[in-house]
Amino acid sequence: MTANLLTLNSSKTEFLLIGLKKQLNKIHISTLNTTHSARNLGFIFDEHLTFSDEISTIFKACQCTIATYIIHSKLDYCNSLYYNLPESKITRFLLIQDSLARAVVKAPKSCHITPVLRSLHWLKVTERIEYKLLSLTYKILTSNQPPYLHHLISVQPPRSTRSLSLVTLARPPTSSSLRITDRSFRYASPCLWNQLPSSLRQPHFSPSVTVLPVHAPTTSSHSVKLSTQQSHHP
Repeated sequence: MTANLLTLNSSKTEFLLIGLKKQLNKIHISTLNTTHSARNLGFIFDEHLTFSDEISTIFKACQCTIATYIIHSKLDYCNSLYYNLPESKITRFLLIQDSLARAVVKAPKSCHITPVLRSLHWLKVTERIEYKLLSLTYKILTSNQPPYLHHLISVQPPRSTRSLSLVTLARPPTSSSLRITDRSFRYASPCLWNQLPSSLRQPHFSPSVTVLPVHAPTTSSHSVKLSTQQSHHP
């Protein structure tokens, strides 16, 4: 580096020393910021060349892929129909997802599941249901598709100048004696949409957006964070 007139920033550089355990134990260089593994061209090299970190990374990625394409595809199929079902029904799906998440990261049954799901970037089953409904609503508002759902929702006329810039959906009347109406798309769509932050209910939508970026309160008052990087499509 000296010959090429380059300067090394030691505070931003990690050094990987490779060798046998006995050899490495003899080396004591306090001035170097050493690490136990480092990524080179996408491959993880460890200090003993056992490649255990690389194998673990591949194993976790494959487990996650299997989980997403096989298990989650089943949980997501027509999952909007599960909206407002009794908690006892949804719990059975939650148990499946929790077991799957623990298997992917090799976490014990005693560990709290929320941090595990967050590390995998997985939405909980109830959040996935609401995401599907919000995605469908967004698609209807931007493309009037699909036609068989388009006629079920309508935009409510603004009541004030302040609400003029927001898209608010009209809520249909419900029957107190027929609770199943609370599970319909006609009811769920405006209920969830109107709870979104104002920034996500603007009338001018970008045609480049293909999925709904949501930071929305769920029916249980928890926040759901969804981004356009997540591959959850209607």
